[in-house]
Amino acid sequence: MNPHTGTKPGTKPKDEAPTLDRTTFGHRLRTARKRFGWTLAQLAERSGVSITTISRAERGQLALGYENFTALGRALEMDMNAMFAGAGVKPEQLGGPVVTRAGKGVVYRGLSIAYEFLGTTAAGKQMSPIVGTVHARRIHGPEDFVRHSGEEFAYVLSGEIEVHFDNGKVVRLARGDSLYFDSRIGHAYVSVSRQLAKIVGMTTTQSGHMTSAREAPASRLAGKARPQPEPKSRPAATTKKIARGRAG
Repeated sequence: MNPHTGTKPGTKPKDEAPTLDRTTFGHRLRTARKRFGWTLAQLAERSGVSITTISRAERGQLALGYENFTALGRALEMDMNAMFAGAGVKPEQLGGPVVTRAGKGVVYRGLSIAYEFLGTTAAGKQMSPIVGTVHARRIHGPEDFVRHSGEEFAYVLSGEIEVHFDNGKVVRLARGDSLYFDSRIGHAYVSVSRQLAKIVGMTTTQSGHMTSAREAPASRLAGKARPQPEPKSRPAATTKKIARGRAG
């Protein structure tokens, strides 16, 4: 018996969040691919994720980053909630309020963040809320930057983080600070406080409204730059009438 947790060795405390281990996630990923009858190469072509990465993820040998598992989810037409729902839980369409009790989200340890997915029983959500523990301490290279469609929001619950963008910009956030940005820009989270920082995050998919809003400024600029047609010349018309009169 553990005197600190009151649990037996090898058991989880009752209030510990359910964890989606790599093996279980890999099995779900392989099952979804087989449902389409696709080879690893075919899924790689459709998702943009390398064959090696998919193969290792299916065998439970690799933790996927957010960009990769969202890309695979889109290719497999698999709702994020189906990928991260707890064991034996089948997500259903949102028909009423969905409550996730404290510490009861489904945890998946990604490459730089341990994600606790919330509201996983609601399929087809427009938002993907998470509580994240940022365990990355530095940027190793370009492969650490994540890009995905939609927009992203992060609010720091504890600790401090830096959000690095692939355009060279770095934003430092402390407890209570928040950030909202276009998640198509490459970004990476790093804990810079002594303790690992914890955040509340939210991502959205790319909607038609968002696309229109982004295209509107460009359309207005194009409209301003478009040359206005010149007014028709009346003297030319008069000349034609005189010519027709002479010809008759």
